[in-house]
Amino acid sequence: MATTEEKQELVEELKGPRYYRVLISGYGGESAYMQISKEAHDFWQPICEENGDSDLVAYMLSDDDEEPEYEDVTSVPTPAQFLNNPDDDNYKHPWYESYTEFEHSWGVEYGSAHITIEQVESADYNATHVKDILAEDVDELNDRIIEDNETEIVQMDVCSATTADYIAQLYSSEKGTFFDGIIETTGSFDVQKLQIRTMEYLNGEDTITEVMYNGESVDNLGGDTNGKGYYASVWKA
Repeated sequence: MATTEEKQELVEELKGPRYYRVLISGYGGESAYMQISKEAHDFWQPICEENGDSDLVAYMLSDDDEEPEYEDVTSVPTPAQFLNNPDDDNYKHPWYESYTEFEHSWGVEYGSAHITIEQVESADYNATHVKDILAEDVDELNDRIIEDNETEIVQMDVCSATTADYIAQLYSSEKGTFFDGIIETTGSFDVQKLQIRTMEYLNGEDTITEVMYNGESVDNLGGDTNGKGYYASVWKA
């Protein structure tokens, strides 16, 4: 039979709701993948291979009415202007809204991801901190859970294959907080109920795409990142 003290501890445990703030930070970014023609690939691929991606980045970042400043090419032939939409008066779409885009990603790279969980007083964004729960790298946390419980909290998926024969990617590299969410419970936080989902995209990078708790998705209230640079590439699938 449970003692009075044990019963009181159970009552305290079941009191709710309780709120836990989840922050995931590290290096990551935003990527756009788009289908391009063979002609566009054959123009840009040797340029990138010989001189790097600076001219391709310049083309992809420039606005519709802006003339890019190239380092190694004098001009880009029409077949290589893959952001220009021939069905829309040749309008040049921004890289993040390409009319041939088939995949888009944003998030922290799994290998650099650090997770912090703290109890707070409410679900308000500026809620008062109550106590720290954990702070460690996501992969180390997953390894610890596997060792202690023979289960894992990380589920890794792979992006489905595309039918595009030739692909262009622009990657905006960023550093900072990519996930900021609140978990509401009726008891103490249970790390074994936490699930982190990742997606391996076409560039081979595993990106954290979703955080779940007790089978329910946790809303991402927004990130706070700083841009570190742009990288572009083209390749044959």
